Amino acid sequence: MNFPSKVWGVVCLLAVFSSLTFVPTLHAGNGVLGQVDLVGATKVEETSGVWIDGQYVGYLRELKGSKKILLLPGEHEIIVRQGGYVDFVQKVTVRAGETQTIDVKMEKDTRVQLPRITAEIKLVVNPNRAAVFVDGVFVGHVAEFGGIGRALLVAPGKRKITISLPGYQTFENDIELVPNQKSTVKTDLVKGGAAEGVPLPQ
Repeated sequence: MNFPSKVWGVVCLLAVFSSLTFVPTLHAGNGVLGQVDLVGATKVEETSGVWIDGQYVGYLRELKGSKKILLLPGEHEIIVRQGGYVDFVQKVTVRAGETQTIDVKMEKDTRVQLPRITAEIKLVVNPNRAAVFVDGVFVGHVAEFGGIGRALLVAPGKRKITISLPGYQTFENDIELVPNQKSTVKTDLVKGGAAEGVPLPQ
């Protein structure tokens, strides 16, 4: 499995979930739901992707204010993921009307070996909050890999780029890259995809 040679981050959207079910945000104020606040100390945590009960919801920094996490009462599993880091896994028991805070700390994964020779992919995608996966591995969110001086570095060869955001259709693109090649992936995501987002990569 190939990993990009950049510190990765992630994307997030409003998260209102049961184990596999979205709860419409219009009903979020009825006191039935519980709130979970995720707090990260550094940029690594802030840009890490969040999965709730196996479904991707976005990156940690977005999950506050109008995009706070509201869950149905019961037990839920929260996984925070960042390329090159060990997954942060936390089970929480949510109670109606209560708020709980979880401090997230990511630890470097010493097993990850980054490629010595790379190719470069620049992403021009709207919305730029969308999550980016390379060969099924979450690597960050679009905004990290576009603009001046920013790009996604990957091992040369055939790579499968997947871009996903809850509420939009998933975009997939297979690209063949040679060493030191520079390429651009450009698209506007189409609304109408699954609201619960993409499953947690295995």
